[in-house]
Amino acid sequence: MENNQEILNRWRLVLGKYAADQISFGEGADGYQQMENVLDFLYSREYGDDQDIRKDKSGGKGDSILTVPYWIRQMKELFPKQTVEIMEKHALEKYNMTELLTDPEVLRKLEPNKELLKTILSLKHMMKGEVLSVAREIVRKVAEDISKKLETDLQKSFFGRLNRNSSSPIKTSRNLDIKKTIKSNLKNYDAENKRLILDQVHFNGRLKKYNVWRVIVCVDESGSMMDSVIYSAIMAGIFAKLPMVDTKLVIFDTQVVDLSGYVDDPVEVLMSVQLGGGTNISGALNYCEGLIENAHKTIVVLVSDLYEGCGYNNMYKVCRNIIESGAKLIALTALDSDANPNYDRNAASKIASMGAHVGAMTPEALAEWVAKIIC
Repeated sequence: MENNQEILNRWRLVLGKYAADQISFGEGADGYQQMENVLDFLYSREYGDDQDIRKDKSGGKGDSILTVPYWIRQMKELFPKQTVEIMEKHALEKYNMTELLTDPEVLRKLEPNKELLKTILSLKHMMKGEVLSVAREIVRKVAEDISKKLETDLQKSFFGRLNRNSSSPIKTSRNLDIKKTIKSNLKNYDAENKRLILDQVHFNGRLKKYNVWRVIVCVDESGSMMDSVIYSAIMAGIFAKLPMVDTKLVIFDTQVVDLSGYVDDPVEVLMSVQLGGGTNISGALNYCEGLIENAHKTIVVLVSDLYEGCGYNNMYKVCRNIIESGAKLIALTALDSDANPNYDRNAASKIASMGAHVGAMTPEALAEWVAKIIC
């Protein structure tokens, strides 16, 4: 069991430095003292204007005042990664420590993750010069990390028949590549016993040839759709790598921006997003309708909460036009890892009644759905 002093040290850490007169850290508890300083640097902001009064009452008892870069360094040394991410999120969202995003030295020390990416996208208009360059690298790293997690599984959704040019880790008799297996093991032929000893066994990958489909990803960039914007940009980049898919990417608020030329660069796409503003879904879908060349080989993926700012009848009309042309319309009220939507249910029901597929999806589910249509 832990000794009593260890238990007291932990209680003191929970209660904070203002409990010093009642409970003190024991000898050899320097680590706890450092933790308290790091926690106090952030969470003393909870007291607001009373913070200075409280500092005066306990003046002279603590270490020197932390700087933001040193605070980040100490935080990462003293706490596990999950705790660090929570504290960084509180610093940015709860206590408005925007200096975390205006100082390149500070920004470099932050943990690259999706929450930091969302914050950068929200505050990138404040960034210039070196800070902006560092921010772009963080966006690139997080986007690449998310893409790597998704890409392998998503591409499997599109593979249909044996590909004789690639090997597969799936070891089943139906995938056995007999010719390649024999060829690679000829050196192991036992002439005396007239038998081939197999050292390596090869299996085929699965691939199907397709006529090219056009997938048009149309993304609402309003602030409430931030998670979906991130995943839409990354998914469009993954689709663009598939030989059977011609991918277009359009983002919109009240204006429409065609980012198809940057579809293979999620960083450029994400740094182009202007979160917030109004919503003109009908205008965006009208633009996408103009991108349809072969309707029966086209999928329009609308990612939006369906709260239309320019007249619902206009939105319904263009949705009907797309569906009646023979193109497939998928309206995603959320596209992220949780798929928890907040959307206009009446609009969703109306579009679904026209023949559109409407719902929230994870990226994996979207890939499977598109693969079913294409394959």
